[in-house]
Amino acid sequence: MREITLISLLGSDQPRQLTRLMQVLDTYHLEILDVGQAVIHNQLTLGIVVSSTSPTDTALAMKELLLLAHDINLTVRFKPIAYQDYQQWVKDGGRIKYIVTVLAPKLTAAHLQAVSHIVSTQGFNIETVTRLSGRVDLNEQRTGAECIQFGLSGQLLDAASMRSACLRLSSNQNIDIAVQEDNVYRRSRRLVCFDMDSTLIEQEVIDELAQAAGVGEQVAAITERAMQGELDFQQSFRARVALLKGLEDRVLPQIAARLTITDGAQRLISTLKSLGYRTAILSGGFTYFAQYLQQKLGIDEVFANDLITQNGYVTGEVGTDIIDGPRKAALLQALADRMHISTEQVIAIGDGANDLPMLSLAGLGVAFRAKPLVRQNANQAISSVGLDGVLYLIGVHDKDIHRA
Repeated sequence: MREITLISLLGSDQPRQLTRLMQVLDTYHLEILDVGQAVIHNQLTLGIVVSSTSPTDTALAMKELLLLAHDINLTVRFKPIAYQDYQQWVKDGGRIKYIVTVLAPKLTAAHLQAVSHIVSTQGFNIETVTRLSGRVDLNEQRTGAECIQFGLSGQLLDAASMRSACLRLSSNQNIDIAVQEDNVYRRSRRLVCFDMDSTLIEQEVIDELAQAAGVGEQVAAITERAMQGELDFQQSFRARVALLKGLEDRVLPQIAARLTITDGAQRLISTLKSLGYRTAILSGGFTYFAQYLQQKLGIDEVFANDLITQNGYVTGEVGTDIIDGPRKAALLQALADRMHISTEQVIAIGDGANDLPMLSLAGLGVAFRAKPLVRQNANQAISSVGLDGVLYLIGVHDKDIHRA
């Protein structure tokens, strides 16, 4: 008869502990079915599931493990596992698993309690808890973001309900919560597509141009009509660009030079490049400024609208192929096809309604500091931290993040 046993060990982490433990298991021919270890502040927690068809070997191994545990300053416990329970555990391993990533400038116990409550009400069990952000130095002021990642098992009961609960908590507590399937695509992203205005940079370039042309209020009024749904993107874009007619093109480099790169953007892109990702700007803004950012940040490809000039002045005209929401999605698909990857391997990041088509198409679509409508319709949303918070959503630990 096969005996299955869970061996649990707890105590101070020391060199060669695992080596010596495995020597005992090997001596008595115990089969290892599962093993897991975590170390927090030099405190070791180790679990090993073993099996044997020889009760004598199992008993002798337990006796020697008790002596060894005392010698290496560990507490050890043995728990028999019923065959049926083990087989059910094996069967459950085929279920879809999920990752919940929690981000904030500073995470508190109240935040984690609230998130774990949402998780438990949805029928999940928390299997792992991992801190992705760096260790806290008590002698330094905290900067950047803090991130905890939960690994979940179980059956998602109501995806819409869980999403609504996470959005409410995010809004009320100034934290970000991302829920993703822990599938192969999450670990094999290859392409990141960015919106430009209010995403990679803090400004809306067309507003800066309008101020320089003395038509700021008129352009703002058209923008507001578009936000209210009275005009689609192409209509509003053509109307706004028409108001720029006569603007001297010598102001373009001046405006480019004073653009503010979004917090975390340089760190995000330099890290993505070091990890082998390809990057692209898909913008409803203007090529001149997108190419400026391409050079400054090291973006691989740029797709944006041409600001037509003639004899040193903006003409107010627009080309026929305006990059709007559907066009962004088409470009994302084309880039993925060219790279021979699935759109599940693409990350898209944007803030506006015209970004929703590409956010929906991408395997990971992130609404960054977006308005409520966009947050509600995007796969994921980040508002409480910088753009480099996206790195945590793909499981990158602080120690692996390139310091830009």
